[in-house]
Amino acid sequence: MNSVLGSVAGPVIGLDLGGTKIAAALVGTDGSVLARYSRPTPSSAGADAVLDALCAAARAVDRGATAIGVAAAGVVDARSGTVTSATDSIRGWAGTALGPGLADRTGLPVACDNDVRATAGPELAAIGGDSASLLFAAIGTGVGGALACDGRMLHGAAGIAGHLGHLPSPEAAGLDCTCGGAGHLEAIASGPGITRLYRRLGGRPVDRLQTVAERAGEGDRNADHAIATGARAAGRALGGLANALGPDRVVIGGGVPQIGPRYWEALSDAFMGELMPPLRHLCPSPPRHGPDAAVLGAAALTTAVFLHRPGSHP
Repeated sequence: MNSVLGSVAGPVIGLDLGGTKIAAALVGTDGSVLARYSRPTPSSAGADAVLDALCAAARAVDRGATAIGVAAAGVVDARSGTVTSATDSIRGWAGTALGPGLADRTGLPVACDNDVRATAGPELAAIGGDSASLLFAAIGTGVGGALACDGRMLHGAAGIAGHLGHLPSPEAAGLDCTCGGAGHLEAIASGPGITRLYRRLGGRPVDRLQTVAERAGEGDRNADHAIATGARAAGRALGGLANALGPDRVVIGGGVPQIGPRYWEALSDAFMGELMPPLRHLCPSPPRHGPDAAVLGAAALTTAVFLHRPGSHP
């Protein structure tokens, strides 16, 4: 495998690959975004089509870039550049040689990692110090996460570290999970999980979380209960993880915490209720960075994880 630890000079391209959209940015050496571009993800067309779309997005912002960083959906092994596991949100994505394949298409060295872990990188850097530790959760369509300890992002076997959505959760007992298991946090705390709970509670028909949040604001008790249950499940799980990791900071991102104060308050209360005394100063906080967080985190991968050079794919 032709890969080395990231070391680049000059502007780099950050790519954020999701199931519905690819976002691209050219990032200067000072961290500023010099150009932006986005396009739909051809998620039903197969892995080669997705790699071609990533290549096109990179070229759309390229103004002399020296490397590419990719924050990608799925379980990503940064060292091999391979997607080791993925849901069907992108058809045929599992097993894709992401880093080497994109390097061959673009002619540039490529670093890649899981999207949530990449987004968490700048959050860890902001803490500063060699001993910084971070617990990062992204709660949206699924529940993802990242763990960092003593200044180092944890990857784990096959890149699976940080997949918080598949922790057992008492509130999700008996509920099917997207991974094929049951009783996992994602089944109750994600946006779809909360929406399904509302329907099970006898609520009116609903197809999206935002409608549940609006109904909770109008006094719908089932909607309020569904939101609070999902939030408490997330808070309890994250509080237990904080006791195990001892983080300096706990960050909660994703779309679900943005639905209103009810979710955030219930999550925070449950989180604080789990903490051991030495950690009771901790309070979950939103990410420091805005809409550019993922592409900035992707760009930062080029100096943090392995670079895959053109020609490295067998």
